[in-house]
Amino acid sequence: MYMKLNLTNTGMAPCLLRGFPGVSLTANADGEPIGAPAARDETNPVVDVLLAPGQTGTAVLRYTQAGNYSDCTLVAAAGYRVYPPEDTASLFLPQPVNACSNANIALLSVGAFQPA
Repeated sequence: MYMKLNLTNTGMAPCLLRGFPGVSLTANADGEPIGAPAARDETNPVVDVLLAPGQTGTAVLRYTQAGNYSDCTLVAAAGYRVYPPEDTASLFLPQPVNACSNANIALLSVGAFQPA
């Protein structure tokens, strides 16, 4: 399964979006990460995405079903914690899925932000 992560400039001035978001599954909006964080998918190169107010940049997030792994210890995740590039504040995207508590199983991969 894949989804697009969209970040929109809600400020009054242009901003630069460059690189990969940090993404992990969590048990709730304030919870600790479950399992491995998203691996970087470097299919598309990192580019400068200059966002005027109201413009959006997008990154592709892929999720592999936890049940596909026989050695997965299933844990319920409430959603995704997303850290924009070069930011320490995170966003929470509620979407219940199964996660693997095993950190050696990578269920997630994410691409670099691109113009939407």
